[in-house]
Amino acid sequence: MLDPILEQAREQTARGEPCALAIVVRYEAPISGKPGDKALILPDGTLHGWIGGGCTRPVVIREALRAMRDGRPRLVRITPETTEVEVEGIVAYAMTCYSGGTLDVYIEPLLPPPQLLVLGHSAVAQALVQLGRTLRYHVLVADPEASSELFPEADQCEPSFSLRNLPLKPGAFAVVATQGERDEEALKAALSQPFRYVALVASRRKAARLRELLAEQGVPRDRLAAVRAPAGLDLGARTPEEIALSILAEIVQERHQNPSPALPDKLPSLEGLIEITLHIEGMSCAHCLHTVEQTLQALPGVVVHAVELGHARVAYDPARVTLSVLAEALKARGYHLRTDTVAEP
Repeated sequence: MLDPILEQAREQTARGEPCALAIVVRYEAPISGKPGDKALILPDGTLHGWIGGGCTRPVVIREALRAMRDGRPRLVRITPETTEVEVEGIVAYAMTCYSGGTLDVYIEPLLPPPQLLVLGHSAVAQALVQLGRTLRYHVLVADPEASSELFPEADQCEPSFSLRNLPLKPGAFAVVATQGERDEEALKAALSQPFRYVALVASRRKAARLRELLAEQGVPRDRLAAVRAPAGLDLGARTPEEIALSILAEIVQERHQNPSPALPDKLPSLEGLIEITLHIEGMSCAHCLHTVEQTLQALPGVVVHAVELGHARVAYDPARVTLSVLAEALKARGYHLRTDTVAEP
């Protein structure tokens, strides 16, 4: 049976949502995380799974969010002696728990495939769809003639130049490959969205004429100036397949030279949360510790710092969760929040 964390990761990426997988790869006792322990971190900072106690989770969440932003995996070491860590490629954090120990966690961002929007049904458009699918792009087609029969490799076809029904994202790459059939309409549609890249398969002379026509219709000139035309790198391409190759090469270059973050600039903050000690009745064993930790950890807006017999130290976002919600979640698992728990400010 597939590991539930890996299954959740599969479902998350299938929905086109980013996430990050964290796996414990090394440890030095005493510490609770062990090699093979894993967790999935979502864009809102929620952590599902197990990678160790309260000292490790905030660090892993922070680095996982950064990984989702820059698209780069990292190896994180949490250790009492960060000054001793001088290995290139290891991000070191101080171990703040009294238990001590060292934990190495590998964090891999799992990002949805980049989107490629092709406008047109020309031979170049068809070659773009085929090559885009080979490169594992999420390929969308918009054109009055678009169909699954004409574009069997496309993930979705829209039989018009209206983009409202397509699940487009700002980081998508758009290529207008109409080549003489409703060029003006297609380019205007592409420029109506905040795509990071818009290219036009046309000569410089034709592209200049289209820019003037759209400028007269009110399309901002800075948007028109950003259109790549002729589309693609100058490879001396002649055939539709070669032209498609030059365009995808330019897109690959753009992706790696100017990476677009999978998350917005404003990330979920771990700062400013309300710190609180929950006094909990009914805890008597290690199983209770694990159950309480998993219960609290599953709640949105809650970061668990430490769980011990009788109490748990957490931080929570009052805009997303309340003490009564915490109490109900614990009660459902057979534990009771005592009345001497610190009240919300």
